[in-house]
Amino acid sequence: MFVELGHFALILAFMVAILQMVVPFVGAQKGWRAWMAVGEPAASAQFLLLAFSFAALTYAFVTSDFSVRLVVANSHTDKPMLYKVAGVWGNHEGSMLLWVLILALFGACAGWFGGNLPDRLRARVLSVQAAIGVAFLAFILFTSNPFLRLAVPPFNGTDLNPLLQDPGLAFHPPFLYLGYVGLSMSFSFAVAAMIEGKVDAAWARWVRPWTLAAWLFLTIGIALGSWWAYYELGWGGFWFWDPVENASFMPWLIAAALLHSAIVVEKREALKSWTILLAILAFGFSLVGTFIVRSGVITSVHAFASDPTRGVFILAILAVFVGGALTLYAARAGSMQAKGIFSLVSRESALVANNILLAVAAFVVFIGTIWPLVAELAFGRVLSVGPPFFDAAFTPFMIVLALILPAGALLPWKRGEMRRVLLPLRGALALSVAIGLLVYAVQSGHSALGPIGVALGVWLILGAGVDLWQRTGREGIRRRLGRLTRLPRADWGRAVAHGGLGVTFIGIAAMLAWNVEDIRVVQTGESFEVGQYTITLDGVRRVQGPNFQSTTADMTVREGGRFIATMHPEKRFYPVAGMPTTEAAIHNGFLRDIYLVIGDPQTGGGWAVRSYIKPFANWIWGGAILMSLGGLLSLTDRRYRVAAGARRQSPAVQVAAE
Repeated sequence: MFVELGHFALILAFMVAILQMVVPFVGAQKGWRAWMAVGEPAASAQFLLLAFSFAALTYAFVTSDFSVRLVVANSHTDKPMLYKVAGVWGNHEGSMLLWVLILALFGACAGWFGGNLPDRLRARVLSVQAAIGVAFLAFILFTSNPFLRLAVPPFNGTDLNPLLQDPGLAFHPPFLYLGYVGLSMSFSFAVAAMIEGKVDAAWARWVRPWTLAAWLFLTIGIALGSWWAYYELGWGGFWFWDPVENASFMPWLIAAALLHSAIVVEKREALKSWTILLAILAFGFSLVGTFIVRSGVITSVHAFASDPTRGVFILAILAVFVGGALTLYAARAGSMQAKGIFSLVSRESALVANNILLAVAAFVVFIGTIWPLVAELAFGRVLSVGPPFFDAAFTPFMIVLALILPAGALLPWKRGEMRRVLLPLRGALALSVAIGLLVYAVQSGHSALGPIGVALGVWLILGAGVDLWQRTGREGIRRRLGRLTRLPRADWGRAVAHGGLGVTFIGIAAMLAWNVEDIRVVQTGESFEVGQYTITLDGVRRVQGPNFQSTTADMTVREGGRFIATMHPEKRFYPVAGMPTTEAAIHNGFLRDIYLVIGDPQTGGGWAVRSYIKPFANWIWGGAILMSLGGLLSLTDRRYRVAAGARRQSPAVQVAAE
């Protein structure tokens, strides 16, 4: 009964979304305040109905209700409770329900916290947000209904994909969807502003918190996915440029560009049309990611579905919303004229360079991702675009971005002098170069990737510190230290995020340049050397898990005779799914990870063992944590809360389009 109520709530949410799409929009066009006021309660009702529907599906998974087809296909009575819950979104239908739930949550938040928005703008934003909801609710109800029943329920389910039965994958999709779907708010604000015919500093102030929140969640989601790939797949890497990885990375890059571009609109009323375009593209790339994952055009461990009908439906949604927004953009581009002018040496120019680098980098990733599909459809050729292409094509843009970022943050608005900007950075520059040269001198037989990456990372970290210090004035050190603690959270957030990017630079460069790998067959009791470590295979045993059988190795690691750790890599087999997984054993350290993988038994005796020494591996995700913390600090700055103070800055917005 509860499941039927969830299905009924889903249908009601679809009807409420249609109401929310039409009534506030007509009210905004006609100036009818009563009709515009329908948007907020409709958004709240839609969210509550979808929350109930999602709760009903979760209840079916938790109670192992095998009369529901989706539960049968993605659950099992022996599965741990965490993965029963994660099974709700570990499939196509359930994940789409989570998608629309988060979409409705953002729309409801715009209604709850958008009281300072002009009535017409808020009505139009809620209407556009509801239109997206209508499209995806129709997609769920007509092609991907999660509440379908089975006439004859089986005694047990077929289990969730074993690769997804992991804590990292339990939390990765919700955060990723919060980022993906969060960009719909930037899109809704952009479309509403174009309909209204007004893009100004107040609009930029309103759109920035939503974009920042989406970027923050995307950062966490991507980091969790990378961390999962590192320790779960057993190949020792953190990023493979898989099409679905790229599908989340492209909107992250565009959202980062949008954040910086909106600053220029807010401060200088310049780059208006470019910022609107970025808002459209950011959500457009999110829809592209949804299409890639669910259309069946690619094969990936991340892919949910392989039904071409679903892919066509999503492609139609993409064409309607992105195509329609771009058409409106073309019609309104002439009215979005920039007011502020600036010289070549200015913060505006630095942010333009930042935008160009991020946008072109995203375009390079898009071409590399989609080209194999284009080549197969257009030329009948099967091509593979792998890490070598992306590393060579993408890396130069990030190097240039890292070089200009610290100086750009110190440049004044409108006009500046490069000499004055570089003066406080000379110490940071000298130290960064010195550390890079030192690393180059110490390493032997390695490429220049490590020294360059470390030097750039140090440059970003020190540059962020100089940026904060310069904002404390020119008086005594004691006073400047006091002012440092009173700086706005947005200043601290920017510095922490930029410093986090530097930490990630160091981690990636070190891990790629100085990784040590060893693959061999090892007999029980045998010891072998990997780098400065001695590793001994003490034994291999069979372990019975709750819903899997494990081959677990016991391996002792020593350094110069000193005991480091006993590690237990596993090879698991899930009988219900009939699928094996690799569980790497990782001994984490501040400066390195020891990474061990046990393989299959060999015909001549012994076991296949892969061993890695991963320098600075944790710095990659430590930097992502710092970037996320920086975003959170900025988001809590009162100046960047939704519409905080914006009405006072631009009261004319209230009468726009009248």
